[in-house]
Amino acid sequence: MTSSSSSFFADEKLNGNGGSFSTPPTTASSSSSTRTPPFLPTRAEALLLFAYPALLSFGTLFSLLSPQVRNAPYDPSLQAHSQDPLLSPSYFARKSNIFNVYFVKRGWAWVTLAFLFFLFHHPATASTQQRTRGLLRWGLATLWWLLVTQWCFGPAIIDRSFRFTGGKCELVDAKMDAGLASGKDIVTGVACKAAGGQWQGGHDISGHVFLLVLGSYFLVQEVGWVVVNHWRRSGSNGSTAATAVAGMRDDRSVVMGDGAIKSATVEAERVAATAEHRLASAWDALAFGGKIATAVIVMSWWMLLMTAIFFHTWFEKFTGLCVALVGLYGVYFLPRFVPLLRATIGLPGI
Repeated sequence: MTSSSSSFFADEKLNGNGGSFSTPPTTASSSSSTRTPPFLPTRAEALLLFAYPALLSFGTLFSLLSPQVRNAPYDPSLQAHSQDPLLSPSYFARKSNIFNVYFVKRGWAWVTLAFLFFLFHHPATASTQQRTRGLLRWGLATLWWLLVTQWCFGPAIIDRSFRFTGGKCELVDAKMDAGLASGKDIVTGVACKAAGGQWQGGHDISGHVFLLVLGSYFLVQEVGWVVVNHWRRSGSNGSTAATAVAGMRDDRSVVMGDGAIKSATVEAERVAATAEHRLASAWDALAFGGKIATAVIVMSWWMLLMTAIFFHTWFEKFTGLCVALVGLYGVYFLPRFVPLLRATIGLPGI
């Protein structure tokens, strides 16, 4: 690390006032000009964000280089390889695989359960304010998920995008001949399938990529910053964890009401670490709720890789990623330089 202001490791110490943390004045003044801008991710956040296009790129490259995947029949209308077990290149290439049916298809439910368990059971999120703000952030992320995949004052954003780019529902001949439905009256993919048709043409934003990126990074933000700050505080009384976490700090920057840019820790609750809070490792700092959330994150990354290898075109996956990042930016980065919004929904771990 070349700059104490742009890494997780910087010299911090107790200021003697109830166990709160402060940076020595000389460090604060010398690093203020090099602090990460509030509208940009920290170095750690940038690395985690980079993991998503890296997974998608690796999966796409693997699908092109693997003879087994490259030579398998592909159906553009399904955005997938043949679903016949004898022709499918992998168990994970079949939409009927158990992880797709019971995890991805119910992805936001898993994310919600993991988050709520963490929020209401982790010792560092015990205050009413923290829980209320956490629920507000979850509500905004959920609203974005609903608008993109379920309903947006009519058809969802994914369906509107599909039709705007020339897509339509092509019904089977029997339905059309019988006059039971008309392709122009079907405005969602779900309705098209229910009518016995196929959603064809146009650009289909990858809903799987959108969901897996949105859900997993939501948990990374909500769990990650809480654990970083909780673990850091745990070593503040000279415990054995102090050596391991010495100087670990919250690297986010925020814009104050007067326009000044300061460390996010200026808004942190001043909680004194006690002997009961001393933790030997970050794994302990996760607590049980954090470990459940970690399992959901890891499973989301795995299924994102499977989606990258076996489903959708590169551009469909790329737009799914971009749409997810738009929502995440609004929930986790916009409040850092909009004080009024931050006063309402707060920041994770603060």
